[in-house]
Amino acid sequence: MSYAVTNPATGETVKTFDTITDAGLEAAIASADNAYRTWSKTTTVEERAALVRRVGQLHVERRQELADIIVREMGKPVEQALGEVDFAGAIYEYYADNASEFLKDEPIRLLDGTGSAVVRRSGLGVLLGIMPWNFPYYQVARFAGPNLIIGNTILLKHAEQCPESAAAIERMFLDAGFPEGAYVNIYASHDQIETVIADPRVQGVSLTGSERAGAKVAEIAGRNLKKVVLELGGSDPFILLSTDDLDATVQNAVDARLDNSGQSCNAAKRFVVADELYDSFLAKFTAKLAEVEASDPTSESSALGPLSSLKAAEGLDDQVRRAVAAGATLVRGGGRNGAFFETTVLTDVTPENPASKEEFFGPVAQVFRAKDEADAVRIANDTPFGLGSYLYTTDPAQADRVADQIEAGMVFVNVVLADGAELPFGGVKRSGSGRELGRFGADEFVNKKLIRIGG
Repeated sequence: MSYAVTNPATGETVKTFDTITDAGLEAAIASADNAYRTWSKTTTVEERAALVRRVGQLHVERRQELADIIVREMGKPVEQALGEVDFAGAIYEYYADNASEFLKDEPIRLLDGTGSAVVRRSGLGVLLGIMPWNFPYYQVARFAGPNLIIGNTILLKHAEQCPESAAAIERMFLDAGFPEGAYVNIYASHDQIETVIADPRVQGVSLTGSERAGAKVAEIAGRNLKKVVLELGGSDPFILLSTDDLDATVQNAVDARLDNSGQSCNAAKRFVVADELYDSFLAKFTAKLAEVEASDPTSESSALGPLSSLKAAEGLDDQVRRAVAAGATLVRGGGRNGAFFETTVLTDVTPENPASKEEFFGPVAQVFRAKDEADAVRIANDTPFGLGSYLYTTDPAQADRVADQIEAGMVFVNVVLADGAELPFGGVKRSGSGRELGRFGADEFVNKKLIRIGG
């Protein structure tokens, strides 16, 4: 395994980084454990929150430098990269603002006896974060921010193609005033990660990535009795049942599909449209997607960059070809130039077509015709995934009714791109388990200690 920055827009390998040695890894674990047993035990929630707040401020102060790094690493259009850096900064600020509230003692009303009882939240110890390439700063923020305030310490293994942003993140924690060991970047191999998870000093693991990676990490963690949070893939439905403004809804659908060049776990990927709207939606949606061309991600006007790597683009190309071979209709696109991929629309994807059960990580949309509300719910739920979902309707009662039936961790009604630091993020089924962000994101890796005092 090698850590390298390879610009997907040019194919140029810009810089390489050495994998950590076994001795270096042992030192990293020991450092994180020492920080937990000393710094975490001798600081207050307010003191740790102040340091996290400074990390957020540093993201904003260094936003251009940080954005340029991930444009090189994974091809994110620069304006979206700047937006990601700003969002990461806001997440750190959110947890700093709400730390005391999230971690205050929770009284329990006694059913019998005298005295009192409270639940007190505190850290567990060293945590391992395994992060993906598609949101190099945002993904780390939603894991590291709350857990450092809680008093946990962090070992962070970033994606192999994001070593430069990984180093920049660690530098910000140190520059903010965190001690050595509180947040440690490790360029570890897969075998070394198994060693980390098994180490008795490590108390939990959070992974955002593929189903395959999640299953492997969960297996190792299970053998070693470690808590895990998993945010895996998604094939989110965008259900359109009615609208007062089809053009605006189509634009929202395009935005929901193309965010981060289509490489977002909770992007809308399967568009389920009521029969009476299907033909007009498909025509307008296809035309609108065709207006967006993949371009140089360093340009401020770029809305669609290359995929994260040549390998990713080749994999998506293969998926589209297999879908068509299995009976899908290629309405638009399907072309590839290196790591750049055309916006693409597929229809006639039957339940028997493997494409109906796969995640397409890139600017490829599947469009389905639904006979009625019940059929739309059936199609939406006919997937092994259950991360997010989108529902468009002018009927409030229908919105509530359908949202309740969707098998997903998140439902967004008449809105897209509405993630927020305060909103819990996570899924069900093969999309993983646990939650990040919001109050729930600060309640995963904690010791909820009962303190019962007699009267």
